Amino acid sequence: MWTIYHNPRCSKSRQTLQLLQENGVEPEVILYLETPPSAKVLTEILGKLGINARDLLRTGEEPFKQLNLKDQDLSETRLIDAMVQYPILIQRPIIVKDDKATIGRPPENVLELL
Repeated sequence: MWTIYHNPRCSKSRQTLQLLQENGVEPEVILYLETPPSAKVLTEILGKLGINARDLLRTGEEPFKQLNLKDQDLSETRLIDAMVQYPILIQRPIIVKDDKATIGRPPENVLELL
């Protein structure tokens, strides 16, 4: 099963979804800004990506600055909680297929899951 955590206002997210569709994949589309993943789901996604929470943060967003998330002493749990509370902080798009995942930046990253 394919899932894309999608922001239709993001060009990379739109390009990644289009690339999937051009390759015959119709993923479940989760508009993560409207329906953010839970801490449990986000933790699972991080495991599939093989990265830590800090690597999934969008550092240019206002909540990043407001919450002082640049503090290197913050725990994984605290960073994940921030992304759940402020999903704008999550890198996009995230594509999940079974036990693997990738970030569609660039969109061609999704090809490694095909």
